Amino acid sequence: MSLFNFFSKDNKETLDKGLSKTKENVFSKLTRIIAGKSKVDEDILDDLEEVLITSDVGVETTLKIIGRIESRIAREKYIDSQELTHILRDEIASMLMGSDTDNPEDFDLPTDKKPYIIMVVGVNGVGKTTTIGKLAYHFKKAGKKVYLGAADTFRAAAVEQLTIWSERVGVPIVKQKMGSDPASVAYDTLHSAVVNQADVVIIDTAGRLHNKINLMNELTKIKNVMKKVVPDAPHEVLLILDGSTGQNAFEQAKQFTAATDVSALAVTKLDGTAKGGVVIGISDQFRIPVKYIGLGEGLEDLQVFRKKEFVDSLFGNEKK
Repeated sequence: MSLFNFFSKDNKETLDKGLSKTKENVFSKLTRIIAGKSKVDEDILDDLEEVLITSDVGVETTLKIIGRIESRIAREKYIDSQELTHILRDEIASMLMGSDTDNPEDFDLPTDKKPYIIMVVGVNGVGKTTTIGKLAYHFKKAGKKVYLGAADTFRAAAVEQLTIWSERVGVPIVKQKMGSDPASVAYDTLHSAVVNQADVVIIDTAGRLHNKINLMNELTKIKNVMKKVVPDAPHEVLLILDGSTGQNAFEQAKQFTAATDVSALAVTKLDGTAKGGVVIGISDQFRIPVKYIGLGEGLEDLQVFRKKEFVDSLFGNEKK
């Protein structure tokens, strides 16, 4: 499928397909664990713990899930294998942070912030520039006037890629020469966006600096300069994580949440991995809402994250 495929697909079908490897890795294994068992015992819980950990849910979150199931067993004395699936489903849903609504307006924006300013952070290679391009496409499709700011001035490739996206999606981009001050680019972008009455501004930032202190200082500087144009900017700091990297995504989340006030997450490349459990662990441990998930290369494959739909795709729609 082309990276710039504009053909619209059914979101639920895309979600189911994108999470199929994770579903097979985690929940098909769960089915095999409990097959033929009349009640949940210690062996089943040991096997479940192993499945969750190897699926990159994370040790801390896995132990929390197992502990809650053990508490239920202690209270209720008897839990069969069917009940285990329902309990697991409920516990995972409670740990996910994301939208609970079924609002069809996927890429909506607050009406009291114009322009709405999103600062995007994340290491190189996680799909940061691609996600920005897809967001620009979806916001424009929703009737919004979009501006892009190429503030990752340390990598020529980052500016070039974002420029390609701006041209293909048909939105303006503000950029300067290689090695320019990133904060200066952010300032110019916001100034142009305000003058031209843009609805949303998406600012790219450097994927990697020499150490956490440099990263923290750079991101703080960009935010401070943006506030000179829009006092409450940025309205959102969006961290992009590559779901296929498993535990490495946890480490990236630690670094960036320590360096700046991350307010939302986008987890990419979930379609090519069996490690979709990382969404559960990161959401639980960092208590930051997952706002978007990437499920393929097409423009329509970036979706707003809804935890009910996510759980339904992993377990199947719950029968009433």
